[in-house]
Amino acid sequence: MQKRMGEAVARVARKVNDTVENKTDSLDLANCKLMTFPVGIYKAMRSVTEGIHHISLANNELKSLTSRFVTTFNQLRELNLAGNYLHRLPEEVTSLLHLRAINLSRNRFRRFPEPLAAVTALETIDLEENEITEVPVEKLATMASLRSLNLRANPVGPEVRLLVRPLVPFDLLLSPEEPVPEA
Repeated sequence: MQKRMGEAVARVARKVNDTVENKTDSLDLANCKLMTFPVGIYKAMRSVTEGIHHISLANNELKSLTSRFVTTFNQLRELNLAGNYLHRLPEEVTSLLHLRAINLSRNRFRRFPEPLAAVTALETIDLEENEITEVPVEKLATMASLRSLNLRANPVGPEVRLLVRPLVPFDLLLSPEEPVPEA
């Protein structure tokens, strides 16, 4: 087990070093078995954080995202957090003024992460396969840049289906309704 952990740490270090040395605008730490975002990365990437526009932390074991992560990588345009154990986002997400796309599919959200409604540049929100039952339709309707909201495979109530259509100017993706069993 220690050998596997060591290999995982080495893989993360290599990916971070590649990003820093090549001054790329992306950091891909998907599938690294991360339970938290490693604090050492902040120091290692200090010189390039302003240039990071895309981060993937997909398919890890993250249970939360810290405010430090959000404020450090404040130039993000795309953030992929799919396939983790997240159930909320820090309020500081509202400071991501350039964020256009966020993927939160396959997480543990029970409610729509409301700080996202204040991210004015956001065009795409993917919340497929969560546990969301309620959606703040009125807040979402005010998001001028929003083009697509994916809520497939969520137990949203029938009232969301009725309310949303006339109110929102974006594509709303919902799972097909289950047929009502006949008695």
